[in-house]
Amino acid sequence: MFAKPHQEHHWLDQLVGNWTFEHQCEMPDGTKSATEGKMVCRSLEGMWLISESSGVSEDGQPWSSIMTLGFDVKQSRYIGSFIGSMMSNLWLYQGDLDDSGKRLPLQSIGPKFDGTGTCKYRDTIEILDADNWLFTSELQSEAGEWVKFLEAPHRRI
Repeated sequence: MFAKPHQEHHWLDQLVGNWTFEHQCEMPDGTKSATEGKMVCRSLEGMWLISESSGVSEDGQPWSSIMTLGFDVKQSRYIGSFIGSMMSNLWLYQGDLDDSGKRLPLQSIGPKFDGTGTCKYRDTIEILDADNWLFTSELQSEAGEWVKFLEAPHRRI
């Protein structure tokens, strides 16, 4: 009855731990912001990664978020979710490791920043070394180009 972790689940283990990060954000309208925070990543018995982040925005507003990641053996792909105190929508993820085995692009659909509907998003986790990884967020423009709007290096504490 109980599923056992596969090799793909073990890939997520390298994210387990305590991290600090710096978000550098440039929205499509040119607005820039930066924030620092902390993240705690834990394993749910080797099957799921649960990441809890918190920080304070530039204007002094506290925020927090929770990301889950796992590997669905039947779909043969990574799946997950993201919620944040700064938004009212649930982001659902699907993705596959790239050929290097160091980058996990996660596809999602969410609201456009201008409020006129939805668009495709891509959040990518890139392992740099045992103590550093990079999180980037991109959206797909109407022309089909991927536009990066967030970059967040993470360092192990």
